[in-house]
Amino acid sequence: MNRLAHHQGIYKFFFTLGLTLQLSKPVIKHLIHIVDALTTKGFSGTLTDVHHWSFHPNHRTTLRHFFTKSPWDEERLLGKLQEWILRRIERKNQPLFVSIDDTICQKTKPSSRAAHAIQGCDWHFSHKDHQSVWGHSLVWLMVHTMTQAFPFAFRLYDKAAGTSKVDLAMEMLSSLKVKPDHPVYVLMDSWYPSKTLIETCLSKGFHVIAMLKANRILYPKGIAVQAKQFARYIELQDTRLVTVGQERYRVYRYEGAIHGLDDAVVLLTWKAAQPMTPEHLHCILSTDRELSDEDILRYYAQRWSIECFFRQAKDQLKLDGYRVRHVRAVKRYWAVVLLACVYSIAESQQTLSAGLELLRSRKGHSLVEFIYNAAKQDIPIDVVKKQLHVA
Repeated sequence: MNRLAHHQGIYKFFFTLGLTLQLSKPVIKHLIHIVDALTTKGFSGTLTDVHHWSFHPNHRTTLRHFFTKSPWDEERLLGKLQEWILRRIERKNQPLFVSIDDTICQKTKPSSRAAHAIQGCDWHFSHKDHQSVWGHSLVWLMVHTMTQAFPFAFRLYDKAAGTSKVDLAMEMLSSLKVKPDHPVYVLMDSWYPSKTLIETCLSKGFHVIAMLKANRILYPKGIAVQAKQFARYIELQDTRLVTVGQERYRVYRYEGAIHGLDDAVVLLTWKAAQPMTPEHLHCILSTDRELSDEDILRYYAQRWSIECFFRQAKDQLKLDGYRVRHVRAVKRYWAVVLLACVYSIAESQQTLSAGLELLRSRKGHSLVEFIYNAAKQDIPIDVVKKQLHVA
């Protein structure tokens, strides 16, 4: 039988990554089919869907074995993927951004009598739902420029292990090997910029741009005061208008010490259309004092890339749709989602959405060509139906 043309495209990408030399042929075959299924419209995250949507020739139980027991090294896969991403990103003569954030893959709380619950789940507070939800909490690291963004690494947050999300972020940052001639800015929201994490970034030559909580201590003229208290003394004439994209902000620039850092810039900002009250205040830290107010705000806005990734990875690639139960299988599933995401972006050379649209169109053409070629070769229709899982 003919091989599907869109599967050949996935194989070529694996060859470019160097995976075909690192992983066995059966593993490569499984990965091709799984990436095909993940990028198919209508995929729900189940192994049944992987088997059906990718026209997998083996029995569905081989996929469960692949995720749970097969002796392939997902860390090697991620390592090759990360090498490729950095080579791709560093070609561009632009600042390099590294975004850190976490997300919850929500699951149904199992009955206390459930014999086979999904491993590694716990209660985690969801800021979106304003309550604790059951599931896996993942800390993600994303690498991007002004024009292209790639998910880069992830860690499962396990409360029982006693390792914090900040510790996991530092672990991922420590393994990030970037050429020293590239300026790197680590972007994070107000939950992450602890003293230890900022020091880790600075020790690697990375700058930090982060949202600060309004109760962070500043030291204007050597006096310790919370940012929100200090903001009460700022008059309209003390600020300047800054435009970023379609939004305008009133900005007061503070330079000096903050709690945990001897020398930094903190922008106290309000949207121009809102009153300058503490509830509308946003404080943005930059350890790079050379940046203008416009650049600090413009760079921080790049953090939106990771929020978009979370939404698209869940909606389009079913990052949270898995039903495998073993924690190793779950981590492998996330690794393949990351692989499928990078493949989609690489093929379109644009965004994840554009990549998925391209791959889905390519798959449609591939199936039509497959059926047409089979007819030309007088292959019985029952054989074609069986391979395409419509028998």
